[in-house]
Amino acid sequence: MKNRPIGIFDSGVGGLTVVKQMFKKLPNEKIIYLGDTARVPYGTKSPETIKRFSIENADFLLKFNVKIIVVACNTASSTSMEELIKHVRVPVVGVIKPGARKAVTVTRNNRIGVIGTYTTIKSKAYVREIKNISPKIDIMSKPCPLFVPLVEEGWLREKATFAIAEKYLASFRRKGIDTLVLGCTHYPLLKQVIGKVMGKSVKIIDSASSVAEEVHAILMSMGELSDSKKKPHHRFFATDAVEHFVRVGERFLGTKIHRAERANYV
Repeated sequence: MKNRPIGIFDSGVGGLTVVKQMFKKLPNEKIIYLGDTARVPYGTKSPETIKRFSIENADFLLKFNVKIIVVACNTASSTSMEELIKHVRVPVVGVIKPGARKAVTVTRNNRIGVIGTYTTIKSKAYVREIKNISPKIDIMSKPCPLFVPLVEEGWLREKATFAIAEKYLASFRRKGIDTLVLGCTHYPLLKQVIGKVMGKSVKIIDSASSVAEEVHAILMSMGELSDSKKKPHHRFFATDAVEHFVRVGERFLGTKIHRAERANYV
């Protein structure tokens, strides 16, 4: 049981920022990663469609006898967690709750900003989670759809990227937030740009590290942390454009992806 893999899925490559943190926090764990590149982006699709995709992704990961499933996609986490928890018999962890908890812990003036895809922001998932923890917190949310293509193009420090970030984030500065949640797994790659635009007094919350901590805590409480002495062999799958997945994915992961496979269920 202990040495079964961790299953992680995302709509594309963004969830590899979560995998990167998993490597640091859980170095002995084997990971099966699935990027649904055939149907990316999820952020513009209806909640019903995203729920169906999420169930199909979970079913694919369950074929590998995973011991836990991580939904490394803010859009899927904001729409599909209830259905996934009912559907699978292993624990399911999304990115919304860990990120919300971290933001509440960090804020000093009780003013938090949240950025993400249209679907994530429209769902108000972060607002609900933060308010559940601390009703007194003032939350400002905004979709930032251009950040995803900028990241996938590798435009991480271009003048245009700074200009777009300034346009999106100026209202957060005026509002006086002291904490900003990156509600999309692509956004950590723009952390430097976002941090520069917001200023040093604003804490940037990247939920990837919070997710890794939560998975570690769950597996430890279940007594299912891997005790293998072998170096884990990870597997990466994409539903389409595997070469592109590898090329862009290495930027997110910060290391080589020696091999990715095609997942043929869509």
